[in-house]
Amino acid sequence: MSSDVGSGPILLAVEGGLARITLNRPARLNAFNAETAHVWAEVTTAATTRGDVGAIVLDAAGPSFCAGGDVLDMAQDTGSGALLTELAGVINIGIRALTESSIPVVAAAHGTTAGGGLGIMMCSDYAIVGANSRIGSLYANIGLTPDLSVSAQLAHAVGQRRALQLVLQDRLLTAREALEWGLVAEVVEGSDAESTAAAVRARADEVARFWLSNAYGAYGQAKRLVRSQPARSFAEQLVEEARTIGEAIETPDAKARVAGFAAASARRAKPEENA
Repeated sequence: MSSDVGSGPILLAVEGGLARITLNRPARLNAFNAETAHVWAEVTTAATTRGDVGAIVLDAAGPSFCAGGDVLDMAQDTGSGALLTELAGVINIGIRALTESSIPVVAAAHGTTAGGGLGIMMCSDYAIVGANSRIGSLYANIGLTPDLSVSAQLAHAVGQRRALQLVLQDRLLTAREALEWGLVAEVVEGSDAESTAAAVRARADEVARFWLSNAYGAYGQAKRLVRSQPARSFAEQLVEEARTIGEAIETPDAKARVAGFAAASARRAKPEENA
């Protein structure tokens, strides 16, 4: 099944179990304005509640992944604190949809990711960037504070001290620094910005299709267990793990894979018969 939604600021395409969410305001570095915020909430909710989606690619058009909020729009149209708080709440609907779902998400975060874009990237469970990518916070540069899950997720991703280094300085990490910090999973090379972006997207597709071609339901539940752990005590997490693996073993996919693994192990263990 293939379906596409819209030609506006965020696109959704679904085919063969893969949902592709594309930030689509390249002229504004995919920064979020009011329209983008509402479409983001709708698209992410749609992608994570469909029964035919087993993996999600979070992509972006143009030279950058996401510059966070559209500062020009803030200055002109959304400068009131109440409205900015409301829009952040709308975007947070999509952030929660992706992070709390049991569908693994890979980000193709080529180019620059800054401000709230950092929170959008961290919605993914596996982030791939280009060798030319730069990643940072930069909120304080314009007198603002972190939003869109940056303060909620950054310290969990890289540790509190490193998180403070980003939010208390105007520093942009290089791709290699982001990899070293554990903020991203892979760095992809290219001959120029355009080829690097294409290579990042291609690798993100490979990762998503790896999930789809294997036990994507189990990968999704593993993602959910890790993502949701902070809400539970250690003892509660052990109970949740036990419950989840008990449910998993009853699925047709797991039964077939366990049987296949057992049969292969038995063949390897059987001594060869000599003629």
